[in-house]
Amino acid sequence: MASDDMIVGLDIGTTTVTAVIGEYDENDTLRIIGVGRCPSQGLRRGVVINIESTLKSVNAAVEAAEQMAGREVESVVTGIAGGHIEGLNSRGVVAVTGKGREITQNDVNRVIDAARAVVIPMDREILHVIPQEFIVDDQGGIRNPLDMIGVRLEAEVHIITGSVTSAQNLVKCINRSGFKVEDIVLQSLAASRAVLSRDEQELGVLLIDLGGGTTDVLLHIEGAPYYTSVLPIGGAQVTSDLSIVLKTPIDAAERIKCEAGCCFPAMVDEGEPVIIPGVGGRPPLAVSRKQIADIIEPRMGEIFAMVRDRLDKKGLMRHLAGGVVLTGGGALLSGAAELAQEIFETAARVGQPGNLGGVTQHYQSAEYSTAVGLLLYRDAVLSASGREPHRKENVPGVFDGLRKWMRNFFE
Repeated sequence: MASDDMIVGLDIGTTTVTAVIGEYDENDTLRIIGVGRCPSQGLRRGVVINIESTLKSVNAAVEAAEQMAGREVESVVTGIAGGHIEGLNSRGVVAVTGKGREITQNDVNRVIDAARAVVIPMDREILHVIPQEFIVDDQGGIRNPLDMIGVRLEAEVHIITGSVTSAQNLVKCINRSGFKVEDIVLQSLAASRAVLSRDEQELGVLLIDLGGGTTDVLLHIEGAPYYTSVLPIGGAQVTSDLSIVLKTPIDAAERIKCEAGCCFPAMVDEGEPVIIPGVGGRPPLAVSRKQIADIIEPRMGEIFAMVRDRLDKKGLMRHLAGGVVLTGGGALLSGAAELAQEIFETAARVGQPGNLGGVTQHYQSAEYSTAVGLLLYRDAVLSASGREPHRKENVPGVFDGLRKWMRNFFE
């Protein structure tokens, strides 16, 4: 098979690099055939700080996925995150110029261009321009205005920007690993495609992607992204707290967190013992699982409280009719959904990718949401552009988010 009949999602996180290979079958259906993971070295809070270390982690993750799939990877779709990500909402207005005042694709393109004409610093780049709604002669709530009759066309969009150098360093790492970057996608947008239902997005849903170094936040209102934020804190801080309080190495603290950790103390029995390995000849210690939970809960509570505080300041808490969906590795921590439900005072659940066939046992977990979402995002872009499964396409530029999102929006 040719290499252009598959898509590879590459999630370069602060603590883990994940590669997922998807292949089109004879029915042109995407199924996942390979998954690879490797501890991440060279990133801090989602941003590359050591190119050599990062490319080694990328190579190891991709090689593991290649071995499982029996395929060779040439190009990838990668995610981007970090504290440099910012989102803002904008509006554009144009006069309809089509024959008989009928709205054409040219009118739609012009109004999107008008909405994206915002002033941003020279060191920032527009990553995505996402239409929220169109307004035709004061009639709002329109998803697709094509062929409607009107005099004035308005568009409300969500614009996501990021640091030019952060993106360039990410691409450089991947290129030096021997792979071509087909697309860069905001990680929380990718994760949304993997774990959120259309009904949740219509009602208003908050996605919280709990990574190792960052916590990515994306609020959907009436089916479209409305608010984006990234917190420079994640699961690594929880591990660090355990390491300091229990006086144990980071590796041991991470293992304790994964195996015995809980962030909702009410779920834990008082007497369950946890063995803390000794260090430097010191004998092992036994503490209760309740004590472990009492260490973890304040930090996880702080992360959720920071997210809530940001929404409160924007007056957005009333838009959570669809609840809160947690994903990412941090969402696997026992009690995470219960704690979120208490802090946000609404329904909360852990989101994981659905069944895409293939090696389902390897990717149906919250920690694979972003990587799987990258495949789904790219598949939607290709499908909306009339992709034929075994023919190489002209790939949009790395930051050409407008055309991709227009196609997705109208699918």
